[in-house]
Amino acid sequence: MKPIRILLADDHTVVRKGLRLLLESHAGFKVVADAANGREAVALAEEHTPDVVVMDVAMPILNGIEAATQISAKLPQIAIVFLSMHSDEGYVLKALKAGARSYLLKDSAENDLIGAVEAVSEGEAFFSPAISKMLVEDYVRQMKERAVEDSYDLLTTREREILQLLAEGKCNKDLANILDLSLHTVETHRRNILQKLNLHSGAELILYAIRKAVIS
Repeated sequence: MKPIRILLADDHTVVRKGLRLLLESHAGFKVVADAANGREAVALAEEHTPDVVVMDVAMPILNGIEAATQISAKLPQIAIVFLSMHSDEGYVLKALKAGARSYLLKDSAENDLIGAVEAVSEGEAFFSPAISKMLVEDYVRQMKERAVEDSYDLLTTREREILQLLAEGKCNKDLANILDLSLHTVETHRRNILQKLNLHSGAELILYAIRKAVIS
């Protein structure tokens, strides 16, 4: 089996060295390059076309969010894992909109990074347990403060099934094959789900799925 090829991006040399040691301790991983800023990360991603980019959110010259946005636009097949000190929802949503499939807190990297790289390389999402817990608790608090009902109950059984598959990274064509449905039917279900849940993008759908513990 071919190793998962990884690009590291963090402006702290000590952090990059530590991450490299951690990742290369796994027999199935190979770190092909590392970058000290966002602009360098974009250039190295184009040069090496890794399977996964592991990058910090806060970097000089070009921050991680902007770097990820450029990498995703040019090389959408590359999976992106974010490492961050920030645990608030705004950062997570920005990361997802930039194309990330994983968001880890730096203090959990030692325990979660291997699993995150494996998950995103298979097209799945992965979040630090603390991030998932925060999103769930924050969502419950918002619902109580606004005194509104959760619209999840409006979804049909089929729509809940499709919500999970979409949040796990499956595209419409994948869903059609898995569920033995026409592409048109899948697109209709997806549109109905977004409308019922008042969501406007794939990033918001993933965030919602984490909040509802549909995915972890």
